[in-house]
Amino acid sequence: MSQEQPPAAQPADFTGMGALVTGGGSGIGAATAALLLARGARVAVLDRDPSGAPEGAVRVAADVTSDAEVRRAVDEAVAELGALHTLVGNAGIGAVGTVEDNEDAEWSRVLDVNVLGLVRCARAALPWLRRSAATGPGRVSVTHTCSIAATAGLPQRALYSASKGAVLSLTLAMAADHIRDGIRVNCVNPGTADTPWVGRLLDRADDPAAERAALNARQPMGRMVTADEVAAAIVHLASPAASGITGTALAVDGGMHGLRLRPAT
Repeated sequence: MSQEQPPAAQPADFTGMGALVTGGGSGIGAATAALLLARGARVAVLDRDPSGAPEGAVRVAADVTSDAEVRRAVDEAVAELGALHTLVGNAGIGAVGTVEDNEDAEWSRVLDVNVLGLVRCARAALPWLRRSAATGPGRVSVTHTCSIAATAGLPQRALYSASKGAVLSLTLAMAADHIRDGIRVNCVNPGTADTPWVGRLLDRADDPAAERAALNARQPMGRMVTADEVAAAIVHLASPAASGITGTALAVDGGMHGLRLRPAT
């Protein structure tokens, strides 16, 4: 009888590096913070409720819609970490509906969190990132959590898609602006991920089981991606191993963006 193999040891390629993960209290953010810790980073989590952050992370409470809170939280996090090499801009919210379904106030709220929230965090972190970039090339990065919604038309996601399209464009512009600062800027485009937010959407569906089956079937692999799979892509782009990568969007979507399969027979 074969024995179960222990999990492979994680490389300690982030040793000596400080990382800040926004929206790290649950889902993709928490998985990213945990993986960064496992790979040797000192990690801080910025979240409205950081209590769900993994053990070992510095927990900093802040709302990304407040510039004053973000600046205070970033400075507090860096004081605990000692330096900042990696910013993961992950905090975001969802929205459901066509352009007829969401009022102006909802558009303002979602864009404030999903787009301006990234801007506020990057703006506060950039002086610290530049300081770290001066110590060696390739180790300093900003990685945004974007979405398949930035590159594919999805039904009932007009507002969310607009916000993530802005995140993709922001990522490319920042990569151009900060390449000579020694700061790499990339994003990850998850497909439908099995996260608490998607779970809440399913709970509100008339037939949650049927809706889950539809979301699984929408991706060519036949299932939703996991938070851990998205986190692995984020951490790869942030790692020194990706020192030659900037201005790139990495899809983690089960083939949804690029594949066009024939119907199963």
